[in-house]
Amino acid sequence: MRLSPRAASAPVLGSLARAEPFRSAEEAWFWTMAALMARREGARVRAGQGLSLRPCEPDDVVKCLDRLYRQRRIEIAHARILRIWGERGVPPCPRHPAERGDHRLWREAMQRLEFPLRVKGIVADPAPQPPAEAEILPFPGRAS
Repeated sequence: MRLSPRAASAPVLGSLARAEPFRSAEEAWFWTMAALMARREGARVRAGQGLSLRPCEPDDVVKCLDRLYRQRRIEIAHARILRIWGERGVPPCPRHPAERGDHRLWREAMQRLEFPLRVKGIVADPAPQPPAEAEILPFPGRAS
């Protein structure tokens, strides 16, 4: 009797070192919502089957959001706005008067979700910007 699975039947998962983190919490959220909607419609979401290898499962992003809710860092209104606009696939537009309130809640939720996703490696750290050259200005009222 064989206790270990055969090598041919073991799932082949990519290395996390090759995983491509998201550029922002917003990108991670839209990916998560697309996967959850596909799952709801009957698709089988499996690791390593997408166009690019991601460092998480959709449920990992939802768990980060749930933790923020339990810590009272976001409210149910934030989660509702994330769900509605995540299903639409676009963020609310602050230029439309009817969407301004949604945009404020969206922005707050994204700002609060960004840090836990960065800590877990789901969202990449921003690339360091080279310092701009400083221009020396003469002090006003002083003769040189």
